[in-house]
Formats: sequence, structure tokens, C-alpha cells
Amino acid sequence: MNAFFDSIPKTSLYYFMASLGAILVLYWLISYFFRKLGKDPKYLMPEGTFRKLSWPIIFIFISILLRSQSLRTILHLEEHAYWFRKASTLLFIFSMTWLIISILKVAKRLIIHNYNVSESNNLRARKIYTQFNILERIIIFIVIILATGLALMSFEEIREIGVSIFASAGVAGIIIGFSAQKLIGTILAGIQIAIAQPIKLDDVVVVEGECGRIEEITLTYVVVKVWDKRRLIVPTPYFIEKPFQNWTKTSADILGTVFLYTDYKVPIDAIREELTRILENTDLWDQEVNVLQVTDSKPNYVEIRALMSAKDSSTAWDLRVHVRERLIAFLQEKYPESIVHNRVLLSKFDQDNNS
Repeated sequence: MNAFFDSIPKTSLYYFMASLGAILVLYWLISYFFRKLGKDPKYLMPEGTFRKLSWPIIFIFISILLRSQSLRTILHLEEHAYWFRKASTLLFIFSMTWLIISILKVAKRLIIHNYNVSESNNLRARKIYTQFNILERIIIFIVIILATGLALMSFEEIREIGVSIFASAGVAGIIIGFSAQKLIGTILAGIQIAIAQPIKLDDVVVVEGECGRIEEITLTYVVVKVWDKRRLIVPTPYFIEKPFQNWTKTSADILGTVFLYTDYKVPIDAIREELTRILENTDLWDQEVNVLQVTDSKPNYVEIRALMSAKDSSTAWDLRVHVRERLIAFLQEKYPESIVHNRVLLSKFDQDNNS
């Protein structure tokens, strides 16, 4: 062991120890900085922030040490300098990619921490969640692609092969481009959804005749949770190219409708008073809209529409069901003759023949 240390040049050993000491001091300063911010209420960092960032930072420092000539001298591996440099480059690219993704996740968590999606009036929170979820995936995708390209370009052999392939395979590139056109269009649709936001997380939508909530938005598809717990998987271009209903585009509150089909003898004012009584005796109504109108008339019945408001779509559904049940019970009890029925008019000639 003494012979090993005696064979190491003192200058290289001192330089390596100084580099290692500087790295340790720098690591301690970074950890102290993050812990300090974590205790300051003005710059409150999410719990475990430095733990998420520590490993990529350590690997960055290791990649710097691998490039050090003093380390190769200490290990008596000067002839393997090429492999040390390549390992250092690849480790640095990998560590920086890891660090960027970790910082992105911490920043997202820090920003959305101030928004609560579980609130009833959560429009602003859903906008923020939607934007950051989609943009996070876009940035991670771009960072990984760039990191992979940089890693491959660090090898001269692969770089030359790549250049020759691109120079001689123009037709193949065109074919691949056409093949990837749909994928690129899907990704661009995801980006457009993140910016324009025709839909947001937790929006209530009607897609292909199915009513549900937006549960997840990715670059390539959207998951709609249907009321009966099924999941409808819809490609992102659908929400750019085709019409659909968004019940919570601008606000969480929504209007509910109940249609009744009754006989012409129905007392409209009595039903209007009963609707008001029903709404005033339920917590589902937000006391904003209370309207009853005759919207259509047919030979055998008239169409009555009751319009009411609720704080969100799920409450509106429960309110509609409640009002419909109460109004039907009211007609059955008070005005049974107002329920739709068919009339048969017998002439005197028919009466004489029957007799």
C-alpha cells in the first residue's frame, strides 16, 4: 500500500484532493442553500426538494472528477484517457438531463401547491394543472431527445454513420416523415390543447354521446371518466378537429333542465309555484336561476321546461333528478288529469251503431 502511494506524483495527489475538497464544499453550500430556502416562509420549497436533486448533482460532480487527469494518474490509467473522457461526457449528459427533469417536477409542484382542484369554484386551478401537466410532458420529451442526440453525437463513429445515412437516404427520410405525420399532428394537438385549453382537467364534457369528466390529458390522448366509472380514451386531435360539449369551459356552475310532457289542461302557474317551493327546500340549488316555460306544443301534449342552476355539474345532475321526481309526484297527487293521455271522440253516428 505504501509503495502504491509512493508511486503517485505528489502534485497529482494534491490536485485531486483539492478538487475533491472543493466539490464537497460546493455540495455542502448547495444543500445548505436549499435547506435555508425550505425554512423561509417566503421561499418555502416542497418537502424533500434537495433529496430529489442531490443524486443528479452528485453524479455531475463525479463526471467532473472522471475528466480530471490527476485521477487517471493516481490510478495509473493514463493510457485510458479516451474512455475516461467518454464516460465523463455520457455521465454528465445523463446527470444534467436527470437534474433538469427533477427541477421541472419541483417547480411544477411548487407552483400548483397554491391551487386546490377539490374546491367547487376551481376553474383557475384546473387551468394551471392542465397547462403544467401537458407542458411538463412536452419539456421532458424534448430534453430526453436532445440528451440522446448529444450522447450519440459524442461518438465520432456514430456521428459519421449518421451523416452518411442522412446524405444517402433522402427517400427513406421522406417515407418516415409521412409515416410520422400523424404522430407529429397528435403531439401538436396536445401542445395546442395546453395553450388554447378547449378542455382542462376535471372539465365536464360530452364526447361521442358520453358524459364524463376529463381525468387525464397527455400529448397523444385524453382520458374521460364516464359517470358509470368507465374510461373513454380519446385522441387529442379529436378536441381540435371535432365539436364536443364542454359544460365547464368558463365556470364550474351550470344550468340544469327538466322537461315535462303534459296534457293541455295542466295548470302552468301551479307547476311554476311548485318548482319554486321545491328549489327553496333543497340545498342543491344555488338560488341563481328558477324558470319554468312552455317550450313546445304538440297535438297530444305540451312540453314544459324547468330551468334551474347549481354550483357544478354533479350537483346539477342531482338537482335535475330531484326536481323531476317532485314535479311528477305533484302532478300525480294534485292534477292527475294533466298527465298525458289519448282522447277518443265518438260521433253520434258511432254511438247509435254501438247501441
